[in-house]
Amino acid sequence: MSTTSQPSGTHEPAETRSMGVVHSALRRDLKRTRVVLESPPYPDDARRRALADHVEWMMSFLHAHHTAEDTGLWPLIRSRNPAAAELLDQMAADHRRIGPAIDALNEAASAYRTDPGAREQLLGALDDLTDVLLPHLEREELEMMPVVAATIDTATYLEVESKYFVKPKGFVELGREAHFLVDGVDEETRDFMFGLVPPIPRFLLDHGFKRSYSHRSELLWDDGPASRIRPITVEQKKTS
Repeated sequence: MSTTSQPSGTHEPAETRSMGVVHSALRRDLKRTRVVLESPPYPDDARRRALADHVEWMMSFLHAHHTAEDTGLWPLIRSRNPAAAELLDQMAADHRRIGPAIDALNEAASAYRTDPGAREQLLGALDDLTDVLLPHLEREELEMMPVVAATIDTATYLEVESKYFVKPKGFVELGREAHFLVDGVDEETRDFMFGLVPPIPRFLLDHGFKRSYSHRSELLWDDGPASRIRPITVEQKKTS
């Protein structure tokens, strides 16, 4: 893998750790899903339907996340840092490979919702997605985000997040996402993530959706081993 040179800007590197929080949450719940699917007793009807719904929700979240990168963040970096073209091309190629795996996992989740016999199909589709997704998330965090940080400042990064990652979504969707992202994080990371939101909507996001998220999580993970899985960082993923 060739290194990508970075512009010699005078700004402080952009604070991009929210990207790592997003990735860690995805790794966490993909692993939780696998643990539930592989651990007898297998999900009953209500839990099976909830698990299928959650997989489809995660895939919708992931697709929207990649769309925001493709339409907002990556074009900005390409325009300001031509030396990043090779790495950006790899990001785009990764997204093209991940897209069909998202579709296949959605199809398997839909089948599993109505047929418990589709559990192996869902596990296979989960394997196929993680095979292409996890290396991409790692590459993005370790290689792409340092280039992003060197190319734009924090204010610009936050503007892109707001315009492309946040504003296209409704408040209810953002409430569910907020608790998904901070599930299991340390207090400092939680404060950082909620600190990105102005005080009034922050209060509503934090308190208004906590009960529904907790109820959903209890149905999905119960008090079994999946419930004890915390957000999985790049370092933890590499050693697991």
